[in-house]
Amino acid sequence: MTLDPYNAFVEHAPDAPTSSGSLTGITIGVKANIAVEDLHWTAGMALFRDRIAPQDAEVVARLRAAGASITGILNMEEAALGAKTDNPWFGTTHNPHRMGHTPGGSSGGSGAAVAAGLCDAALGTDTMGSIRIPAAYCGVYGFKPAPGSVSQTGLELAEPGFDAIGPLARSLDLLEKVARVISEFGEAPAAPGCATLADLGAVECEPAVLQGFGAARSMCGEIAHVTLPHPLSRARYAGFIRTVRFMATHFADADPALLSDHLRRLIAYGPRRAEADWAEDQRVLAETKDAVRAIVADHGALLLPTAPQTAFAHSATAPANQADFTCLANVAGLPALALPAGFSADGLPVGVQLIGATGSEVALFARARALDAALAAYRPPTLAKEPVP
Repeated sequence: MTLDPYNAFVEHAPDAPTSSGSLTGITIGVKANIAVEDLHWTAGMALFRDRIAPQDAEVVARLRAAGASITGILNMEEAALGAKTDNPWFGTTHNPHRMGHTPGGSSGGSGAAVAAGLCDAALGTDTMGSIRIPAAYCGVYGFKPAPGSVSQTGLELAEPGFDAIGPLARSLDLLEKVARVISEFGEAPAAPGCATLADLGAVECEPAVLQGFGAARSMCGEIAHVTLPHPLSRARYAGFIRTVRFMATHFADADPALLSDHLRRLIAYGPRRAEADWAEDQRVLAETKDAVRAIVADHGALLLPTAPQTAFAHSATAPANQADFTCLANVAGLPALALPAGFSADGLPVGVQLIGATGSEVALFARARALDAALAAYRPPTLAKEPVP
């Protein structure tokens, strides 16, 4: 068994025969909120600590049919709500690029396992950026399909309208192979060109993030600068409120002792929100969705940093703006792809993301492949295994 000093895996799967297909020989870890038959399906919660999945989630069944080997269950934030993957029930997951630092949340085990070479690829879930942020912090690739393009069967939901299961991998080629197996892949052409937000929506970013984004932007040729109707922080907060309102109902009958104090505090924001404020939140989300979709329709793709910062120490407070950029794809219901864009001076990865149009996934990956070739920014952490081609 491969050593896992990062606490990425919480359970390993027994060896099982595999089928022959496009993923034969590929090992894949699965986030703990996605069902894998006969393994624990906890969603990172004490509430579900003893729950055994009766059957595979549809995405897992598709992976097996394509020849992939499911290697085990990966750690995550409790209930997929959080920024660090310092799970109170299953322990803290560390970033392979820097022990003691977060791999991101909520799919932190997925990002860490892939970056460290503990599996070739992993499944994560993305509600407000939970695939792409770990991809950025861990220096790997991550893809969030449009919600309607990937099955939610066998997923412990965080917010049904935002949630999407997607892959992380150490190469763009493998990321696309896995994505094609689990999600619909449209071949509609995308509009030419690219756009980004004027002044990056006034989000404060670390210098290394700005440097990586600047390199990516310079490789995109002529780029349009666009604006949104609401600040990114406002859209992100409205998305958070929508998520915790769903969770407050979903876990209304749960034993409070089986929810951490941190999770209970977060969920409590939902029921406390005044109806007038919630109506305003919904207006913000609707107007942001329309604006982002219009930008992508007009310009082909929206290029942004993935996260405004590099991975931070687990001892630090999570930055409030962590999901300011990533939330847009979830709010708009669009596919998005995160890729490495460089490193900070002290050796921590940074990433950029492309948001594309639903039904134009082939074009989105083609654009990402050209950008990735120009950036050539992937670099494994020390002692990590080389990526699968």
